[in-house]
Amino acid sequence: MFFLLLLPPIIFESGYSLHKGNFFQNIGSITLFAVFGTAISAFVVGGGIYFLGQADVISKLNMTDSFAFGSLISAVDPVATIAIFNALHVDPVLNMLVFGESILNDAVSIVLTNTAEGLTRKNMSDVSGWQTFLQALGYFLKMFFGSAALGTLTGLISALVLKHIDLRKTPSLEFGMMIIFAYLPYGLAEGISLSGIMAILFSGIVMSHYTHHNLSPVTQILMQQTLRTVAFLCETCVFAFLGLSIFSFPHKFEISFVIWCIVLVLFGRAVNIFPLSYLLNFFRDHRITPKMAFIMWFSGLRGAIPYALSLHLDLEPVEKRQLIGTTTIVIVLFTILLLGGSTMPLIRLMDIEDARARRRTKKDVNLSKTEKMGNTIESEHLSELTEEEYEAHYIRRQDLKGFMWLDAKYLNPFFTRRLTQEPGRLKPREEKPHPPRSHRQHVALHAIDLLLLSSVLSTAPSYLHSTLQRKAPVARWPGPPPWTYPDEKSHQQVV
Repeated sequence: MFFLLLLPPIIFESGYSLHKGNFFQNIGSITLFAVFGTAISAFVVGGGIYFLGQADVISKLNMTDSFAFGSLISAVDPVATIAIFNALHVDPVLNMLVFGESILNDAVSIVLTNTAEGLTRKNMSDVSGWQTFLQALGYFLKMFFGSAALGTLTGLISALVLKHIDLRKTPSLEFGMMIIFAYLPYGLAEGISLSGIMAILFSGIVMSHYTHHNLSPVTQILMQQTLRTVAFLCETCVFAFLGLSIFSFPHKFEISFVIWCIVLVLFGRAVNIFPLSYLLNFFRDHRITPKMAFIMWFSGLRGAIPYALSLHLDLEPVEKRQLIGTTTIVIVLFTILLLGGSTMPLIRLMDIEDARARRRTKKDVNLSKTEKMGNTIESEHLSELTEEEYEAHYIRRQDLKGFMWLDAKYLNPFFTRRLTQEPGRLKPREEKPHPPRSHRQHVALHAIDLLLLSSVLSTAPSYLHSTLQRKAPVARWPGPPPWTYPDEKSHQQVV
């Protein structure tokens, strides 16, 4: 149920509500952190667990089981950190690096876990370690790039369909088509043994960037708010299930295994963030400072996806499955409560960018998720620019480079209706100046004005007389009148 009903809306909404501007400007760094960084973290955690088990320090796990656990526990979910980033208005580049990595990281972690499970189901006893690595690498590349290509292709097809088939006068049918195209890549990918999560993520990004602008404003708002609501409910169900599972399922708690796993998770995150940040600074204009890298390392919270993947693992015997599930729950609670709870004091202590300006304003920090969900109108998702406005705002900009320039120049006009010159489209009527009025026209207008003025003056005396007649007579007897109104402070006549 989790992989069919709960996880797809969460992943699709994260891609659909993504702010594409900062995302595509930092797509290289985000991809490096999400793909290579997650793989590094998975190998560090999985290899550490395997060698510690061989040294009889913790419970023994074979190579594939260790790699599967390292892959699932590498899925980060910095929801608390992102909320704090938005509240403190930290550097938007730091915000997008953490948020973009978490979006792609979930899909990469799921693909890595499925790769480890695929190797577990095969008979790998007569295969060398190098051959096993090559098979795992080939399987991962096929799953990643094949699923991403399928999701991108589905999103582009949906943009072309809704561009050339005008359904804006029937929002219900338009909304139904969007829901079908949203779930279609997941079903297609799972049907041909690819990753549905990766496909639906890239489909959400592409549909938000192109298909969304071919919709009517009513369907744009309806689609955006429906996805937010459904994703919020799915996340709530997953976390509720996680909380109930603490008291509902049998657990196997091993203190040494838990402690070493937490150490390996933090160390794997450090090996992921700091070396890659140092390498990326050679190619980035906006450098990743040591403070930003430390905040990125500290924001590696774990959430619902690692726990759901731990339940999905088919491990034998049952005690091994219970051990991994219990350890995952402890790591999730540890990162959310300790790391997530200390993120705001750490950011204030390190003075990350706009945090000092935020303190000078002396405003309360708002971490409300309901307020974020209530922001219906977003300029990026409700843009109705004409061709001239779009060309002035984007195409003529000199700071667009690479994919951003290619998208603004060619892809966006091809896949969106708002930039295409439709056949038979009527040109706007030019405003012509009024010709000067003749003497007869001036005389006629003055005559009309005099008639209107005389009609108003003729009705004024009768209106005043009727108004005076409606007033009540003054009381003739001494003292207050027999009728009183308690709300009136002074003696007023009743009208």
